[in-house]
Amino acid sequence: MISLGIDTSNYTTSCALYDSKSGIISQRKKLLPVKPGEKGIRQSDAVFHHTAQLYPLIEDLLSETALRPEAVGFSDKPRDADGSYMPCFTVGVNSARCIAASLGVPAFGFSHQAGHIMAALYSAGRTDLADREFIAFHFSGGTTEALFVTPGNERIFCCKIIGRTLDINCGQVIDRAGVMLGLDFPCGREIEKLALCSDKSFSPKVCVKDGNCCLSGVENLCSDMLDSGESREDIAAFCLAYVGKTIEKMAQSAKERYGNLPMIFAGGVSSDSIIRKNITEKFGACFAQPDYSCDNAAGTALLAYKRGKLYVG
Repeated sequence: MISLGIDTSNYTTSCALYDSKSGIISQRKKLLPVKPGEKGIRQSDAVFHHTAQLYPLIEDLLSETALRPEAVGFSDKPRDADGSYMPCFTVGVNSARCIAASLGVPAFGFSHQAGHIMAALYSAGRTDLADREFIAFHFSGGTTEALFVTPGNERIFCCKIIGRTLDINCGQVIDRAGVMLGLDFPCGREIEKLALCSDKSFSPKVCVKDGNCCLSGVENLCSDMLDSGESREDIAAFCLAYVGKTIEKMAQSAKERYGNLPMIFAGGVSSDSIIRKNITEKFGACFAQPDYSCDNAAGTALLAYKRGKLYVG
């Protein structure tokens, strides 16, 4: 089966093809433009840019093969929860349904979070976990959650939140610190480069209780360091140390409550090499490869394949 996945989230327009025979995923994606100095983008602007960017990406993706999709998947909401909604997903929803209707093939909706989890399982070589219980961590600019995942309904996964941020998200902390340091948004990759140039080590006291975290004070701490004349490299290292320590405490809480279930990490923050190294050493966790950590349609294409098999059956 050839399945097409589409994801129009903040902050990437993406599409992907999955060939179940070869097991290969081909994808195209493009970041939404964010003005210098800005810390985000309005939903109305996101919808406009997705609309402009999606067609050229799909055209280029489909031009590399004579095969045509037999199922189409799309991200229709941030999470599988009542009231979960963002306008930017409507671009992908409508495009996917139009493509499916024109080809006479089924179209299936999934949450953006489920796509992240599936992409992580694929790139870590652990798609076997899709039929088992495991712990997933989704850390990005819009989400900071620990999840108990079980095989689910037609949307493939059932996710129970077992830990979350009580204020802002990990990715927001990193982006705000990065903009403060003069980096372009989104700032994850550039702040990691700065941090790797620091020769200081930090062991910050973080706020994690019952698996939930608070991160709102990090920006002020970074600002204080900047005012005190600390180097940009050391500020970046401190920021990532704080986020990494928070993630570590959340993972430890999940392990204490759910035992030694496999752990998988997804989302843009999980692509950071410093955070990956520490968590992998302490918990033996699996991480999405960097190209499958940030927003992408690969997981949605895989979910469409799995759902398509049920549909045919």
